[in-house]
Amino acid sequence: MIEILMADDHILIREGLKKILDYEIDINVKADVKCAAEIFDFLKEDSCDVLILDINLPDMNGLDVLKQAKILYPKLKILILSMYPEDRFAIRALRAGAMGYLTKDSASDELVSAIRKVNSGRKYINDNVAQQLAFSIGNDSDMKPHEKLSSREFQVLSMIGQGVSVHNIADKLKLSVSTINTYRLRILEKMKLKGNSELIHYAVQNGLTD
Repeated sequence: MIEILMADDHILIREGLKKILDYEIDINVKADVKCAAEIFDFLKEDSCDVLILDINLPDMNGLDVLKQAKILYPKLKILILSMYPEDRFAIRALRAGAMGYLTKDSASDELVSAIRKVNSGRKYINDNVAQQLAFSIGNDSDMKPHEKLSSREFQVLSMIGQGVSVHNIADKLKLSVSTINTYRLRILEKMKLKGNSELIHYAVQNGLTD
């Protein structure tokens, strides 16, 4: 039996996914939670084979949850299930230790096979992600500017693109204002942009603000 922990802040999503999995005799949803704190509370007391993890959690970014969980529970297999298309986060998630990346609009068709593949120790990627991986193997000159950013830099870029102030970004990420400003300067340097207005324009033009 494949034991599942499901993490998503929307109860309707969790209930919908559980209905998909109810028909599978070899898959059991052991628990479903709505935030990062509940994920780690569960893992302290219990175990599962696969964590189905959303990127948007109310108390912690899913990619940060992924990194922390892989440190604390290195044998845990994590499948990212997100509303965001593959070109937003798939490669970052895989590089951070995820075993697979699936969009919510494809979950009804692919979730069961993704869980079984991930549980067997193999990575689950669809054709879109496979193409991105192949492309990312090329030279840095082939990459878009934002693809050269670290996960934290990318997170800060997305928030700046949404118009979030440096002080509010610092509050949400539980970092100092000076640290966020350092990230902002690194982003500007790596992307060869001149200021926040250009960062916001770039983020909006490339769909990085959802």
